[in-house]
Amino acid sequence: MSGVLSVIMSVVLSVVLSAVLLFQETPERLDRGRFVFLHFPQDRVLAASLAEHALRTDTFPGLPRPQQRVIIAIAPDREHFRDWVGDAVPEWGSAVAFPASRRIIIQGRGAGSDAGDPRVVLRHELAHLVLHEFLGDLPERWFDEGYASYAAGEWSREDILATNIALAIKGMPTLEELEASFDRGTTAAQSAYALAYRAVAELALANPSAGLGPFLGHWRETRSFERALRLAYGMTSVDFEKRWRQRTRRQYGGLALAGNMTVGALLLLGILAPLYISRRRRDRERLQRMRVADAAAEAAARQSALEALLGEPDPRQPPPS
Repeated sequence: MSGVLSVIMSVVLSVVLSAVLLFQETPERLDRGRFVFLHFPQDRVLAASLAEHALRTDTFPGLPRPQQRVIIAIAPDREHFRDWVGDAVPEWGSAVAFPASRRIIIQGRGAGSDAGDPRVVLRHELAHLVLHEFLGDLPERWFDEGYASYAAGEWSREDILATNIALAIKGMPTLEELEASFDRGTTAAQSAYALAYRAVAELALANPSAGLGPFLGHWRETRSFERALRLAYGMTSVDFEKRWRQRTRRQYGGLALAGNMTVGALLLLGILAPLYISRRRRDRERLQRMRVADAAAEAAARQSALEALLGEPDPRQPPPS
């Protein structure tokens, strides 16, 4: 989010929170360490749980311990959440951070199941603020979102990659294409979050012993992503992008293809199974008719043989003239 938009949204947020204080039932405030939670009575237990978890996990990969105070507003329901965050947040968003004003809006207990685990969601948003506290507006969105997902331990992001057939068929996007894909609808955005997560995780793996710390420190000092890569990992941005694309496609492209082939096979089976069952039913009915006809013919043959032995005329033969 640009600096100008962050300022605008922070002003809007201040107005909204002021309106809440004036016109809604009285919200409550919970202060814990550097965190201030604003919530309504029905979210009192949730606020206490989130505060305890935030305090216990208030360190982030590769960054010094954060110092800035943060205000976390818990929306009582989805309608209030949409009113508070405005149109700047996509429909599928479940929380939002405003780094310029150091505020977070998160959904309360009235959120739907698609809102996710509130502890993970809050840590994701806190990671945005902590990264901004250290680097300002330096990171592009792919790194900002990727770092937040990595810091929050959103391992389920990899499940999206494992079912993304585009990795196997179309190949991996470039970092520039990844940056643009966050605003291309829900499906594209979820894939973009997963790929951004993998990019940051790949950087951390480039130096298993030190992780992201040296890289983030060099980035802050030099103000250059390229120079920070060279100093921390001895590689260029071209080298990193090539490594990220190759390793991600090799690790998940085959899984996506196999998964989609399995789904395709199940769909084909679902189409063919009724036809097979119908064919088997028709074959059984025809076989039964054949058995009945054979039994009738055999009975008639036995009757004719018996009449011949007894010397009785065959009623089916015409009488002699």
